[in-house]
Amino acid sequence: MEPPRPGLRKLPRNPVFWVKEWVRSSPGTHIWLLVIGVTSLVIASASEGLGQFLVHRTSSNIHELNEHPLPSLLISGFWIERPESFLLYVVMFELVHANVERWTGTARWLLIVGGAHIAATLASQELVLLAIEGHRLPRSMTHVVDIGVSYGLAAAAGVLTYRLRAPWRYVYFGGVLVFFGIPLVTGATFTDFGHAIALTMGFAAWPLTPAAAAEKLPQEGARGPETAEPDGRPPAESAPPGGQERPGGQERPGGQEKPGGQERPDAQERPGGQER
Repeated sequence: MEPPRPGLRKLPRNPVFWVKEWVRSSPGTHIWLLVIGVTSLVIASASEGLGQFLVHRTSSNIHELNEHPLPSLLISGFWIERPESFLLYVVMFELVHANVERWTGTARWLLIVGGAHIAATLASQELVLLAIEGHRLPRSMTHVVDIGVSYGLAAAAGVLTYRLRAPWRYVYFGGVLVFFGIPLVTGATFTDFGHAIALTMGFAAWPLTPAAAAEKLPQEGARGPETAEPDGRPPAESAPPGGQERPGGQERPGGQEKPGGQERPDAQERPGGQER
């Protein structure tokens, strides 16, 4: 059998193996997607009254945030209002979430997406509350349905900008701004403001990306010699000029050894017969 050529990565012939590797490399995305699939199936199979009760009970609206703040913030990210759109979310999760998680790691991906979901939810509902107090929205909006995964998707879409190389990065960046910006200038809702906040947090997550860490390496290398090794030891000293060794093993001029191993001019013995 011919050995693989250097520089070429052999792709697995079994597509099942490739799918397993893809899922294993982004476990958070696919666990989240699995839970959404289960909750969508529950809503699709429930009666109309039960379905409405579930989406209102799991919403992160003003009423639920006042009654059950932590559960409503967490649970609302695992439900979608229209189960028929589940396949669209599957595509978006694989294109956006899975790539961001593979690139940044599960922990950082979860920090970015979860933080954006919570911040965008609280900020958008605060806007609803201010509009109700200003009599610009009816008081019934305290029970508005506010569930879904779109805030997390918006944040991941912002992070994905740094994964692409120029010039595609700038094309993608412009497309994302247009996609989320048009609703803001054409009759924005509280959800549109939440998307804008989550997208901004995704852009602001640059320091958590591997690209930011890679940029620090050339900067650290340009600072010159360091004062200590990474493990805290002092840096190795350079060899003295003239071909002499370092002080630890340095030979004295004239070929003499250092004092620790130097013989005395007269090989005298001590009175007890021991040499010095």
